Amino acid sequence: MYRPSENIKQKLAGLPAQPGVYLMRNRRGKIIYVGKAAVLRERVSHYFQPGTLQAADSKLRGLIKSIADFDYLALKSEAEAILTESKLIKEYKPRYNVLMRDDKRFLLLRVKLSDPFPRFTAVRLRKDDGARYWGPYASSAAAWASLEFVEKQFGLRSCSPRVPGPKDHLHCLDDIVRFCSAPCIGKVTPEEYAERVRMACDFLDGDRREYLFELRRQMEDAARQMLFEKAAALRDVYQLLDRGIREKARGRKSLQLKREEAHEGLSALQESLGLERRPDVIECYDISNISGTLSVASRVVAEEGIPAPSQYRMYRIKTVEGADDPASMAEVIRRRFSRALAEKEPLPDLILVDGGIAQLRAAHHELVELGLGHLRVAGIAEKHEELYYDLANRKAPLRFAGDSPALHVLKQIRDEAHRFALTYHSKLRNKMIQESVLDDIPGIGARRKARILQHMGSVAQLRKASREEIAGIPDIGPKLADLIYRSLRKETAPVT
Repeated sequence: MYRPSENIKQKLAGLPAQPGVYLMRNRRGKIIYVGKAAVLRERVSHYFQPGTLQAADSKLRGLIKSIADFDYLALKSEAEAILTESKLIKEYKPRYNVLMRDDKRFLLLRVKLSDPFPRFTAVRLRKDDGARYWGPYASSAAAWASLEFVEKQFGLRSCSPRVPGPKDHLHCLDDIVRFCSAPCIGKVTPEEYAERVRMACDFLDGDRREYLFELRRQMEDAARQMLFEKAAALRDVYQLLDRGIREKARGRKSLQLKREEAHEGLSALQESLGLERRPDVIECYDISNISGTLSVASRVVAEEGIPAPSQYRMYRIKTVEGADDPASMAEVIRRRFSRALAEKEPLPDLILVDGGIAQLRAAHHELVELGLGHLRVAGIAEKHEELYYDLANRKAPLRFAGDSPALHVLKQIRDEAHRFALTYHSKLRNKMIQESVLDDIPGIGARRKARILQHMGSVAQLRKASREEIAGIPDIGPKLADLIYRSLRKETAPVT
């Protein structure tokens, strides 16, 4: 009977209840399957339930029995998960995605504004081609209904020539039946047609509420004519656009509420710590490692209590060996504020370190050494949510009530620093696993491995290289290049 490992059980317990993608790995760390999930906790856990294996077909049983580890990436929406899954499958070409042909994609709408007379089309792949995309749509009917609506409402062409002309109009019924503005015969100027396309883009962006009334009218007309399939598709489009408008309005209101709550929390924090001014700029630092390996640090910044991702930074710990969080904290504080002094960067109102008195002392010591002992620094210990803040007077740590606005602000930035550090750590770990495949190839030691990666950039790029390109790497040569080429593709040696 198949039983998941303790490592997998621990990871399952930490899965979030939000959309995302997951990557299944075999014992060698190789990605063998990429999937998407509306709820990661439910979807990934399903693989490891006894009933799943019993009811699975041979391919799914093979996948489950091959899983030795998994990673996941939590995302904001199911639509983002769909697109991310597609990118990862394309990049890694996992064995079981190919076997199970798990490549269904939802429709998107696309328009390339740089074309002479842009037209909207329904596609299944989002490419980096300079075009604009909307979707993916949950149903094909909704996508086609959206396409038909924008074509008719804004008089847009549906013909395929890049630059349509009078000859194309001879065989076209769109001008008569589908309300096309017919730029092919000069009924509208290129500038007027471009304005129609712009208005269609605004509509799909959800910024034109007045068009919803026309969409609703068409939906009701279709229902009266008993064209129920068309009415249902138009209803899906209407709900999608209406929800987008309402979510934007709610988002603006929610941000304002968040700012008001954050200001209340910052004022409470100022009073609790005896600060001269409200700590509108807080920098928070966190250390992450696994069993003392790949130690990294994160810096996140909150301005007026709201995260400012553009100022986030990640650090590889360079001078500390093993799991020594205080020493690692000292290193990152020293590096960050040495640079701040050299480049005359603005300094924060409060420095927050994730950890207790040991991390706080390490950070404070480095600030004093740099002549920045006047900067206020505090340490938040996760176990009891205690805030250590006054080393000079040896005051007891602060404890806040569970509903304290100040604690809410502190926890939000501390949790964000923790998440950011773990994300960076996971990225480095995945890169190390990818690079470790080179260790299994005879004749490749640490020096050659470093040279190969420096020359090619990554194992992913190396996999795409030809034998000749690999042989061009210094100190490799044709024979070793052939071995590397075959090893990365799991090919057997040629018969001689």
